Amino acid sequence: MVTLSGAHTIGQAQCFTFRGRIYNNASDIDAGFARTRQRGCPSLSTTANNQKLAALDLVTPNSFDNNYFKNLIQKKGLLQSDQVLFSGGSTDSIVSEYSKNPTTFKSDFAAAMIKMGDIAPLTGSAGIIRSICSAAN
Repeated sequence: MVTLSGAHTIGQAQCFTFRGRIYNNASDIDAGFARTRQRGCPSLSTTANNQKLAALDLVTPNSFDNNYFKNLIQKKGLLQSDQVLFSGGSTDSIVSEYSKNPTTFKSDFAAAMIKMGDIAPLTGSAGIIRSICSAAN
């Protein structure tokens, strides 16, 4: 999962998905990074503000690279689900390795994508389509 999360080196997130993270003064986010992100995501929750987009990676937003992992080490993960990958747990060593070795990250990412592509989901009457993505029917 750490490897596939590296896809967040490109892309954007809507403000409502990270507002709590940048305004809660937590110890797992760089204060300067939070202030920078607050400028693009006002604290007031309105439809317009919630839909504002922010690049997941400020440094190289359009490059598939290992900067995502470097950001996590610096406590600059935009999404909480990303930052938790480098929070003193079992995945710290993987994040550290990928931050230092872009070739390893890209190779592992390619292998993980191939593996994921081989998953044979149930289809037709054998499968179930969730009515609500976050809950089982």
